[in-house]
Amino acid sequence: MEKYILDTNIFFNTQNNFGLGKKAKEVILKLTAIIKEKKQQIFMPPSAVDEFLSFFSEEEKKQSFINNFLSLIVIKSPDYNKISFPANIFHQLIKEIRSRSYRGLTIAEEEVKNAALLMTGEKKLEKKDFQIKIGKIIKKLRERYRQATRFGFLDSTTDLDLIVLAKEIDGFLVSTDEGVVYWGRIFGVKEMPLQFFLKKLEAG
Repeated sequence: MEKYILDTNIFFNTQNNFGLGKKAKEVILKLTAIIKEKKQQIFMPPSAVDEFLSFFSEEEKKQSFINNFLSLIVIKSPDYNKISFPANIFHQLIKEIRSRSYRGLTIAEEEVKNAALLMTGEKKLEKKDFQIKIGKIIKKLRERYRQATRFGFLDSTTDLDLIVLAKEIDGFLVSTDEGVVYWGRIFGVKEMPLQFFLKKLEAG
């Protein structure tokens, strides 16, 4: 029987759900029904479960659809002591971190310059007007910084947990995160694109 390691984004990035559902609850109910019927082996590391639960209120966490789903999956931490990777992977990883850090710094500098240019020659602004003007620049800075440093990259230990667990148990990584998928390929794990995941589950 195949093993699948689920990323949390498949529950909440539902714009391309490929039949799983339009809302998180629909996705959870659909997967629960299939797992129960087909006895599929579904894994999530504890960090991903914590991330999954963080999207729900305390009241929602008590609802049966969440508990029913979690009772059917295997929650397992990856054993980092048993898994080894070639040094060249970490060489690539560190090189990418350095590159993204530099790009993020460059973007921050550009946006600070934009702020200075915006304020130069302006009449003395009221506090409210100043906050509105600078707020737009700060928002843009955050968006550009995130795009430069996080998009298409491993931006959390949960991302690495997913990849290492998939490697450890020789399971299929299921994620819509481009960074997780890209680095999963570098680490040499199996993957299951979301558009095929539902069909594979239903086929048993």
